[in-house]
Amino acid sequence: MKLLWNIFWAFVRIGALTFGGGYAMMPMLQKETIERYGWCTQEELLDYFSLSQCLPGIIAVNMSTFVGTKLAGSTGAFIAGIGVTAPSFIIIILVAILLQQVTDLSLMNHAFAGIRIGVAALIFHSVLRLSKSSLKTRIAQLICLGAVLLSVFTDLSPIVIVVVAGLIGVMIGMYNNRNNIEGEASGS
Repeated sequence: MKLLWNIFWAFVRIGALTFGGGYAMMPMLQKETIERYGWCTQEELLDYFSLSQCLPGIIAVNMSTFVGTKLAGSTGAFIAGIGVTAPSFIIIILVAILLQQVTDLSLMNHAFAGIRIGVAALIFHSVLRLSKSSLKTRIAQLICLGAVLLSVFTDLSPIVIVVVAGLIGVMIGMYNNRNNIEGEASGS
C-alpha cells in the first residue's frame, strides 16, 4: 500500500509541476523515478519515453503507465495515471473558472510568453541529459544526426522518423549479433 501511495504522490507532483507536455516533464520524471525513488534506470526511462512517443495518447500518461506497471502491475499503472492527470484536471477547471473573471488578457499573454520560455529551457535540459546516456556510440550519434536533419529539413512525420530510427537500430543490432555469433563460431 505504501508503494501505491508513493507512486500516486510522485506522479501528482510530476503532473502538478510540469508545464509544456511530455518533453518538459523529463527532468521531473528523472528526479522522481531515478534520483528520489530509484524505481528505474536512465536507460529504462529513455525507453519508456521513446515508446510513449510512438503510442497514441498523452506522453505523460503513457510514461506514468509504463513506470506504474513496472512497479505494481495494472494497479500501479492506474494509480500513476490518476496521479499524473489529477492536477491537470483540477487546474483546467480552476483556470476555466478564473479566465472568465480575468479582465486584463494582456497580463495573461505575458505570463504565457514567460512560461513558454521556461518550458523551452526544460526541454533543452532534458535533451542534453538524455543525449549523454543515449549517444554513446558513433552509430547512435549518426542516427540522431539523421533524425534531426530529417525533422528540420523535411515534412516527414515525427512518427516516421522514430520508426525509421528504431528499424535502423534493430538492423544494426541484428548485424552485430550475427557477427558476434559468427566470431564465436570461428574462434571455437
